[in-house]
Amino acid sequence: MTEQRCAVVAVLGAPNAGKSTLVNTLVGAKVAAVTQKVQTTRALVRGIAMRDEVQLVLIDTPGVFSPKRRLDRAMVAAAWSALEGADAIIHVVDAAAHVSGAKGADAHAVSDSTAIASKLKQMELASILVLNKVDAVSRPELLALTTKLVEEGLYTDVFMISARKGDGVDDIARVLTERAPEGPWLFPEDQTMDAPARVLAAEITREKAFLRLHEELPYELIVETDTWEERKDGSAKIDQTIYVARESQRKIAIGAKGQTIKTIGELARKEMEEAFDRRIHLFLHVKVNEDWHEQRSVFQRLGLDYEA
Repeated sequence: MTEQRCAVVAVLGAPNAGKSTLVNTLVGAKVAAVTQKVQTTRALVRGIAMRDEVQLVLIDTPGVFSPKRRLDRAMVAAAWSALEGADAIIHVVDAAAHVSGAKGADAHAVSDSTAIASKLKQMELASILVLNKVDAVSRPELLALTTKLVEEGLYTDVFMISARKGDGVDDIARVLTERAPEGPWLFPEDQTMDAPARVLAAEITREKAFLRLHEELPYELIVETDTWEERKDGSAKIDQTIYVARESQRKIAIGAKGQTIKTIGELARKEMEEAFDRRIHLFLHVKVNEDWHEQRSVFQRLGLDYEA
């Protein structure tokens, strides 16, 4: 009988580097919310990938950046905590942002990635460098960037990928599989994530709300699954509340004649039905909770340290 092998892999990077997309691609299923907004991932999400007889437990972490408020500090602390006990560390870098340079979000991405590399080196933690979104970068620029980053960090390998297209991702999976230590699997073979269905349902709705509301409501919302009722016909009735910080945001989330919240609900329900392979009856409510990002109970539900 072949000895089971299992590797816990922490996936680290600046906000919007493509960590969640990489984890989803490696797993082959949607386990983490993905949007073009930074800070989409707020807590640790574990995706489980099977490669032959090897189980890869991939920890998708919140983006590492310079925190300004309590929630930010807790998210960054959660990201670094994922390194404890990890068999491998992947540092995902947005190559396109580094090359395009020095303004706005790209400038933050560069400084955040550099800070991560420096801290990993300071901690003497060897990691795998993954340059993402390389399809948007010329080869000479990519080689120059690679040389610069390798000098800054403590990297054992360098991969150049497009996580969204899947290009180069199999090479990462192969190396992780080859180096996985012997040990029992941590999850059943057919499981793709460790979050309960209620949490995944809330994450799906939060992603759709982020995508629909664009710049109108940046990050000022959280979704809670209030009830999950099993129906006799095999379907499920789910009640969820979207909490926003102000009354003006509640009106934006609902939209004219309720059209915005209706669209969010339709998109979320459709994805839930695919994820849970059953019919879903989804009911969304929008409420104001001005200081939700300062409430200890919210941090506990997200699995974040309130005192970080």
